[in-house]
Amino acid sequence: MYTCPLGLGMRWRYTEDRQNAVPAASRGNRLEESSRSTHTARALMGLREKILSGDYPGGTRLFEVSLAETLQISRTPVREVMSRLSEEGLLDRLPNGGFVVRSFTYADAVDAIELRGVLEGTAMRLAAERGVSSEGLDRLQALIAQLDACFSDTTEDVDLEAYSGLNAEFHALVVELSGSTVIRREVERATRLPFASPSAFLSGRAHVAAFRQSLHIAQDQHRSIVSAIAAREGVRAEFLGREHARIARKNLEYAVHENPELIQSVAGLALLSS
Repeated sequence: MYTCPLGLGMRWRYTEDRQNAVPAASRGNRLEESSRSTHTARALMGLREKILSGDYPGGTRLFEVSLAETLQISRTPVREVMSRLSEEGLLDRLPNGGFVVRSFTYADAVDAIELRGVLEGTAMRLAAERGVSSEGLDRLQALIAQLDACFSDTTEDVDLEAYSGLNAEFHALVVELSGSTVIRREVERATRLPFASPSAFLSGRAHVAAFRQSLHIAQDQHRSIVSAIAAREGVRAEFLGREHARIARKNLEYAVHENPELIQSVAGLALLSS
């Protein structure tokens, strides 16, 4: 039996160990990057929440040093966070540097909702005209069933938290099934503004009663949209998509004109200028 010389065997093991080893500096860099990403994500969520809640009203100029202290992070992640929120449309860049919280008018909110309706309606028409696979239709029907389960059979109660998440999934899936990356990208851009998203008026359990009727109407429209897509009725699907977005507009009108107290509980409405 041939036995490998001891020295050669050691060289093999040394070479293998050296190839598989991860330098300590590299591991440290990865840990540092991961920690920085975590801090940035937390800061992004924290600053976004403060803006949407009205802690920083429209027109407020944000300063890196004070924000870094408030968010308890260094100035570099603060710059990253403000750039992200600028892309989302919540901040405006100033010509001489820095950022200011963006202000919105009531008309801006209406236009944003209308734009979402146009884009989603187009997505629904494309899904119907191009055809959706049986698997895609099954996914839609499964979401419809889950949304139905959010409504109580014996009372008027609604599991608003579950409905909100499933509603967002439904809208995202319909856009995905259009097969258009262009439409998907533009819908994502349009819904970055919180009051324009499909679930804009579904946050806060305390005010379920205010929008309860609209939830039932919305769910009926969900069923009709799936039916139109399955039947490949493009024009009908597009009309239903645009009409569906008008529920959000009616809820906006109710919150602003009939029950202004809701403005502080609906994400983003605190940014509307009077």
